[in-house]
Amino acid sequence: MEKKDPYAALRYKEFNIFILVRFALVFAWSMQFIIIEWQVYALTGDPLYIGIIGLMEIIPALTMALFAGHIVDQKEKRNLLAVCIALFSLISFGLFWVTSQEVTDTWPVSSILYVIYAFVFFGGLLRSFFGPSIFSLVALIVPKKVYPNAATWNSSTWQMARVLGVSFAGFSIGWLGENEQMGVHWSLCIVFGLVLFSLIMLFQIKKKPILNPNIGEPIGRSLKEGVNFVFKTKAILGALTLDMVSVLFGGAIALAAVFAEDILKVGPQGFGILVAAPNVGSFLTMLVTAYIPIVKKAGMKLLIAVFGFGLSIIAFGLSSVFWISVIALFFSGVFDGVSMVIRQTILQLKTPDHMRGRVSSVNSMFVGSSNELGAFESGLTAKLMGTASAVVFGGTMTLYTVLMTGVVLPSFPKLDLTKDMEDHEKEEN
Repeated sequence: MEKKDPYAALRYKEFNIFILVRFALVFAWSMQFIIIEWQVYALTGDPLYIGIIGLMEIIPALTMALFAGHIVDQKEKRNLLAVCIALFSLISFGLFWVTSQEVTDTWPVSSILYVIYAFVFFGGLLRSFFGPSIFSLVALIVPKKVYPNAATWNSSTWQMARVLGVSFAGFSIGWLGENEQMGVHWSLCIVFGLVLFSLIMLFQIKKKPILNPNIGEPIGRSLKEGVNFVFKTKAILGALTLDMVSVLFGGAIALAAVFAEDILKVGPQGFGILVAAPNVGSFLTMLVTAYIPIVKKAGMKLLIAVFGFGLSIIAFGLSSVFWISVIALFFSGVFDGVSMVIRQTILQLKTPDHMRGRVSSVNSMFVGSSNELGAFESGLTAKLMGTASAVVFGGTMTLYTVLMTGVVLPSFPKLDLTKDMEDHEKEEN
């Protein structure tokens, strides 16, 4: 194999454009979600209405996931993604409009909430198409031999955009406009502008061929084939299971506010540091993985990363010292970053071109649902057994899952992607 080039994917012009589009979209989506949460709480003063936002997005996203994967595998990827972004721009403009001073001063709160929830619901429908479209498109932009490097830069871009989008949203509400309401309104204008920018940039990428030989295949057969492929491919099943469980039971960050107020006594400033710590760890690690080979012994590396994540969560749950808690969360992000890059590499190398949409949809169902369910699990177990005990329990379950994966899927620890990489290089040469 050739010497590893940490910038291999970035040497392709279309991949750089793709990364820019991805950054703008994730930044805008993350920013929009935080702004809407702020607006809804400002209107109601009730955290229950904030919870409904997540519910309104995840229900359509999960319901449509498999169908979206089928559509993505049947259609040209760039144009399909362009349609999704165009529709997203309409949602962003709608939210910009409904938060204007004229609307908020004249409409009843209930009507404003209904409109916001409706836009969020349609955003959830789009979310089910975004993941498979992006996953499939990137595989058509770069050669297969640089998939691992592309996965690293792709994941790093997603993480950085998410962190910066969330952070900028909080500042922009206070910076823009004469008051917070106007700050919300003009912040959403920025979101709308970013979405339009991503749409314009996307057309700098050429249309890609449709590699699915079964165009027009009945949807039932298509969906069954996608699900069966995931469950029969032990490498993909193991990677998705590990990620789902670690997110489901390791969602300690959902309780960060409780730790900041009641256990660590550090207030909102400390809360901000706790929330940022895993994101910083994850982002830095993703950049480092561009220089470190991850295809060799990928299965064992993924198991070690998830095990380290579980230990970090347990350390956070046991800590009553602020900086120890920050360090524990930082390392949880470090291990999570490694896990994310390896999982994406496994998915890219092990998934046939004609099934990328469906496999990505199954992945979104595993991971997407576990984020929301993980927050619910953390809240429920905290209610039943106490906050610290709930976090330790979640970390312990993560460790148990790693051990069980090695027992139930004995081939997974031996998973090595070196041969897959060599085979792809031979195909292209």
